[in-house]
Parts: sequence; C-alpha cells; structure tokens
Amino acid sequence: MLSPRIFLLSPANCSGIRARHILSPNARFELAVALRSRKGAMLGDVFAFISGLYFRGKLTYAMRFAAPPERDNPIVGLGVQVITPNAGLRSPDVYVTHKAVTAFADGDVHQSNASYRRPLEKSARALLREIGPDWEVVLLGSVASPKYVDVLTAIFGDRLLFPIDFVGRGDMSRGGLLLRKAREGVELPYVPVRGAVLHGARPPKLPPIKWAVRG
Repeated sequence: MLSPRIFLLSPANCSGIRARHILSPNARFELAVALRSRKGAMLGDVFAFISGLYFRGKLTYAMRFAAPPERDNPIVGLGVQVITPNAGLRSPDVYVTHKAVTAFADGDVHQSNASYRRPLEKSARALLREIGPDWEVVLLGSVASPKYVDVLTAIFGDRLLFPIDFVGRGDMSRGGLLLRKAREGVELPYVPVRGAVLHGARPPKLPPIKWAVRG
C-alpha cells in the first residue's frame, strides 16, 4: 500500500519577463484577462505560464502521484501545495488576482526575509498537524539553496524528501524529467533532504519525447 504523500512545489519567478507579460494591462490573452477579473485565475495556471516547462512539469507530476487519503481536507486538499513569496503554502486550484501576483513579484524569496518565511512556517506547521506520521512530504524544487530547505527541514525534519534524480540538473531538465515520468506513470525515487548530497555531476541530456502520430 502506498504511503500518503503530499508535494510542496517551489514558486515561479514572478519578477521575470513572462510574469511582466501576464501582468501587463495590455495583455489580451485569456489567462491575463482572467487574472485581471474580480475572481482571478488559478494559481497553478498562473505559475505554469510564468515558469513554463519547469513549473508545468512539477505540477503535472505532483497531480499524477499525490496520494492524499482525504481530498476534502482544506489544508491537505489535492495533495499538492505551492510555495508562494508572501502567502505561505497554497493549493494550485486557489484563485489569485492581479493584485496578489503583483505582490508576489515584489516578494523576496529568501530564508532571512520574514514576510516570506513566517507565512511559510505557519502554513507548514498547520500542514504538519494535519498529516499522520506515515505521510511523505516531497519537495519539488531546488534543494541546493537554503531558501526552501532551511525553512522546511526545521519543521518536517527527515520527513522532507526530494527526488534524488534532481541532483546535477537545471530547472529545464527537471521539468522535462517530471513530464516524462508523469506520462510514463513511473514515480521517481525520493530520499531525505537532510544529509543528502545536494550537488553532483550533470547527468546526460534527456532524449526527446516521442509523440504518437495519429493516422
């Protein structure tokens, strides 16, 4: 029987070129228009647009392999939580507004920044109270930087895991790997972040995905 599992996804860079594109008042594509509406747009969709392959890979993989026993739990939800620059952990299906994403762009994702760290700590502690001792907590994000690891290991300890195949890969390579594994239905092996070798040689380039041709 699979252990209950929840994924924590690192955020998109909300101050980059694609973020400025979606936040532009002149943008007319559907997601940008939705973001400017009163309801807003789903966080997962916005971050997938801003980050492209990397976040799309993380979200697709996490939705494929998350294993929460109770999806109606408002904290655990889909079994996927997204780290934000100033609002802690949020479900990818929560709606965010143009104002919220603009505030994300102004946020500094650094472990010493209290406006980032404190909401994340509060959300992570709430999550820890909701999950049982047999749950796996998997970080899909950079483990070579303390901005996520220092905050999350202080709360989850050895229960915080990451895909060992991430070591040595850049963001695009990680995104491509996750999309491939989600498509294949093959889950990556995880190891505890604490005590792991977080730097390594760059692995070989991933082969191109072979798409089926419809006749």
